[in-house]
Amino acid sequence: MKKTIIFVAVIALTMVTFTSCTKEENDSNENGNNPAEEEIIEEWVDLDLPSGLLWCSHNVGAKFPENYGNYYAWGETTAKDRYDWMTYQYINNENNQKLTKYCNNSYYGHDGFTDNLTVLEPEDDAATVNMGDGTRTPTIEEWMELINNTTSTWTQVNGVNGRTYKGANGNSIFLPATGYYEGTGSYSVLSRGIYWSASLDTETSPRNAQAFDFSSSRQGKAIYYRSTGFTVRAVCERKK
Repeated sequence: MKKTIIFVAVIALTMVTFTSCTKEENDSNENGNNPAEEEIIEEWVDLDLPSGLLWCSHNVGAKFPENYGNYYAWGETTAKDRYDWMTYQYINNENNQKLTKYCNNSYYGHDGFTDNLTVLEPEDDAATVNMGDGTRTPTIEEWMELINNTTSTWTQVNGVNGRTYKGANGNSIFLPATGYYEGTGSYSVLSRGIYWSASLDTETSPRNAQAFDFSSSRQGKAIYYRSTGFTVRAVCERKK
């Protein structure tokens, strides 16, 4: 089992198909490398995790495991051309650049606003909105469950760098090294993979959210500004 490294920053696979999750109907954008107007078929993979959680075989907005898919700011459900605070949905830019949702500290809230929401609600979850009910973005604890209960290998799929996570039952998923978007530019593509979790940063600042960050030499959880554009990988519960 690969040892998890926790770090902080601000700024052919075996697939098992299940029918317990809803089919995605999301078109591609220029970042996704997936053809538009083609049906996207999910494969939900059982990695023999303690929770029984199933992981999707590809990113939200992608058609194949090696496609990047779409990039989202945390709590937003559509891709956009620019990723910064000026375009972020849940901040008051006309007045004081304070948060209007997902805030557990009145200092960061607009006019002292707090709602103490610390996990994405379904209407703000890119996985749920774009792939349907029953699917969602994993929490940071579920990301840690993935890496602590699988064997991880830095590899390539069709020329795309990333990490393969293989469960004890032999099933696996591939996470491409998608990098991130800040402003209008993309960075660290093919050298780092950064994926949003559904979890707010409750310790440092609610302007941040927690993400899973990996490269060829490390993997672990990190915190980033909610306005940054990262990719999303969906999970769903096993059908009982």
